[in-house]
Amino acid sequence: MFPSSLYLTCEIPGTGGSLKVAPEDFRVEEIPAYGPTGQGDHVLVTVEKRDLSTFEAVRRVAAALGVKDRDIGTAGLKDRHAVTVQQISLPPPVTPERARSLDLPGLRVLSAERHPHKLKTGHLKGNRFVLVIRGVLPKPDVAAERARLVLDRLRQPPGVPNWYGEQRFGARGDNAERGRSLVRGERPIPPPRDNKEKRLLFSAFQSELFNRYLTARMTDGLLSRVITGDVLRKVASGGIFATDDPTVDQPRLDSGEIVPTGPMFGVSMRAPKEGTDAARREASILADEQLQPADFSTVGALGEGTRRPLAVSLDGVSVKEIEGDAIEITFRLPPGAYATVVAAEVVKPGLSLG
Repeated sequence: MFPSSLYLTCEIPGTGGSLKVAPEDFRVEEIPAYGPTGQGDHVLVTVEKRDLSTFEAVRRVAAALGVKDRDIGTAGLKDRHAVTVQQISLPPPVTPERARSLDLPGLRVLSAERHPHKLKTGHLKGNRFVLVIRGVLPKPDVAAERARLVLDRLRQPPGVPNWYGEQRFGARGDNAERGRSLVRGERPIPPPRDNKEKRLLFSAFQSELFNRYLTARMTDGLLSRVITGDVLRKVASGGIFATDDPTVDQPRLDSGEIVPTGPMFGVSMRAPKEGTDAARREASILADEQLQPADFSTVGALGEGTRRPLAVSLDGVSVKEIEGDAIEITFRLPPGAYATVVAAEVVKPGLSLG
């Protein structure tokens, strides 16, 4: 997922062990931005799914109700190998009663109420995770203490490195390469089925370049430093601005008020001011790909480009020992952040556990 040398908590030994031994070991619950109003043409449904991707869940629901996949709304995509609770919206003429009567393999309807509009991507406050790590070393009480130390460290500014996890890049791991072909005007192999898949591939390529930028910042010890030209994000409001003076903005980063952002390249992405350190770093990522910002204009319909915070806040943290040689960790992350990044910091696969 990312180089083991770039663990933010490398000074704290890992717990070892295995994640996702069973779907129940990886539980995700959306924190909704809002609940149903009880009125409207749409139906806002809370579902629990087991070992089922969001895409497949939507397909099964659409087929059962006789509606189109594209008319079903979701706030976010959830892991397949997990037990997840999330909202979906159903279009008319579906009724709450019809939604509650659904009986599908791997999916259970928890609630269904009327709502005035379709659920859109990003309409959530975050996600709550409950992860079980089995086979920890050297024993559960020591592993639990190590996990607490790691999570406490990740709660400090700037927070958890905001890597894109492996699931972003597809089951075969080739989505970014296929997305690269789209940007270069080449034919991806295998070719995408539709525009929805094209957007997915382009997003994977954007994500790979973002991970590369984050790698460079962390390698150079700059995750928690403001550099000239940085486009910064206000943690509370989400607003972004370019630094005028890193010495003025550094204390705000140290206190957790702001965080640097990295590029999600696209034709309309806000870029750092030319000639600054941040601009040179972003330009070097594109130079390695033999690309220019203008090259993204040909795929503008797939994604305009945006900024992504280099780190995200972590809260709602708890750790406990459970039966056998296992521990359970609980935490909350903002939308779009990956629990597997936090888990990797705790487990530290591939490293000596000390």
